[in-house]
Amino acid sequence: MEALLCRKLGDPTVSLEDNNSPIVLSKNHPIPQLDSPTAVRVRIKATSLNFANYLQILGKYQEKPSLPFIPGSDFSGFVDAVGPKVSNFRVGDAVCSFAALGSFAQFIVVDQSQLFRVPQGCDLVAAGALAVAFGTSHVALVHRAQLSSGQVLLVLGAAGGVGLAAVQIGKACGAIVIAVARGAEKVQLLKSLGVDHVVDLGNENVTQSIKQFLQARRLKGIDVLYDPVGGKLTKESLRLLKWGAHILIIGFASGEIPVIPANIALVKNWTVHGLYWGSYKIHRPGVLEDSLKELLSWLARGLISIHISHSYPLSEAYLAFSAIKDRKVIGKVMIVFDEKPTRSKL
Repeated sequence: MEALLCRKLGDPTVSLEDNNSPIVLSKNHPIPQLDSPTAVRVRIKATSLNFANYLQILGKYQEKPSLPFIPGSDFSGFVDAVGPKVSNFRVGDAVCSFAALGSFAQFIVVDQSQLFRVPQGCDLVAAGALAVAFGTSHVALVHRAQLSSGQVLLVLGAAGGVGLAAVQIGKACGAIVIAVARGAEKVQLLKSLGVDHVVDLGNENVTQSIKQFLQARRLKGIDVLYDPVGGKLTKESLRLLKWGAHILIIGFASGEIPVIPANIALVKNWTVHGLYWGSYKIHRPGVLEDSLKELLSWLARGLISIHISHSYPLSEAYLAFSAIKDRKVIGKVMIVFDEKPTRSKL
């Protein structure tokens, strides 16, 4: 089978034809065999690139697998083979899931307990982008912050994969959603999703714009801050939080880890949540299972949608990583097998 191998740590945006590339395309990698009676082999249709995958190949992610490894986490596809004690799935079923590693390949083997059936009517490629981005935002907003109808949600980095997921989940929960992004195309997409107020970082002052919106709506401040960005933008946003606000620390796409003053958190009764979604698989797997089942239901009912701005074949994975590195992605970038690639106009 075809598989993308990370043989050393480095920049995955380097062309695969360059000897300096940390990733190589293996065209005759062994197809994984069923390793237990309840194992299922999936022929992958689509797999999503997440910022975490990019950081992992750079060697800057919290989990550092032994080399060489096949990167990749969330995926969708069709059941190709089942173990003798598999009762929930049959060959040909459309499924999706996530793994710690291994989805940047034509086949992957997982236990049946980790697979989710893709409902009829759901786009299979879209389902391959659901688990990590929407799962992260759903667990953060619903499980941790317990976002409720009428609360004010501020989403930073709102046009990225987790950001677009967060604004949609916020609207599904009945929240008043404020989004921060950069560029007219991203702003237009966010408005089309029903976001109540969008701030364009390119030509607006974040604090001033949001304060004006809050005053016009007679709102006291932000109830929940969803922050995958970090840096100066976090510091600015803290000024807008009301008493008792929840702060969701999702990541640091800016490259800068912010400081949240403990004395202000004390006085204002803020709750700061660190959210490392992947660790739930170890510590609270039931939360992830319930979350993904609800998200698949929402996807089937049209309550959420997955915007895919780029898709590439496995042989062009370095271009997919470049799109993430250069912040050209609006929503998700995918590796799709047996399908023509699509590219954003950005």
